Amino acid sequence: MTGVRHLWIARHAEALADQTGLTAIGVRQAELLGDRLAGVPFAVVSHSPLARAVRTAQLVASRLPGVPVRMAGELDDRVPTDEPEASAAMISRFTGPVPGPADRHELVITHAFQVAWFVRDALATPADRWRDVIPANTGLTVIRWFPDGRARLIVFNDLSHLPPELRFTGSPPDLSL
Repeated sequence: MTGVRHLWIARHAEALADQTGLTAIGVRQAELLGDRLAGVPFAVVSHSPLARAVRTAQLVASRLPGVPVRMAGELDDRVPTDEPEASAAMISRFTGPVPGPADRHELVITHAFQVAWFVRDALATPADRWRDVIPANTGLTVIRWFPDGRARLIVFNDLSHLPPELRFTGSPPDLSL
């Protein structure tokens, strides 16, 4: 028997130019994302080992008392088509139904490439299509995997937790609304 996996995926908050941490805007984005997610019954928060994702996960998790936080090397900021083994490991670990009858909610804090690759996988689109998916910093994506293995994209790049002045950081300037 298997349960439904609800994978909540967020790109890290706005990073410093040297990628060693978050800007003041990024800190606020992460705090607001944590506030938005406070009522979700997460089993775990997994994050990339890179500093910008680690800090985002720490700030979000501070709003999720009792939820374990774990580093996941599979979520590193690699180009998925350049490292197919790493991409396959990430998809294998975080997608598909979960063992047992209970549904499971998981939060992943990662990078734009990985968010796009999860969406591409869920929609079963060709590998070259992932580059067309550009999430903003702390954009929230939710994918649900059912016991029969099919996936449903519930939401992509939701920024409703952010006021307008904090939206669309990390996106090409022509995508800002």
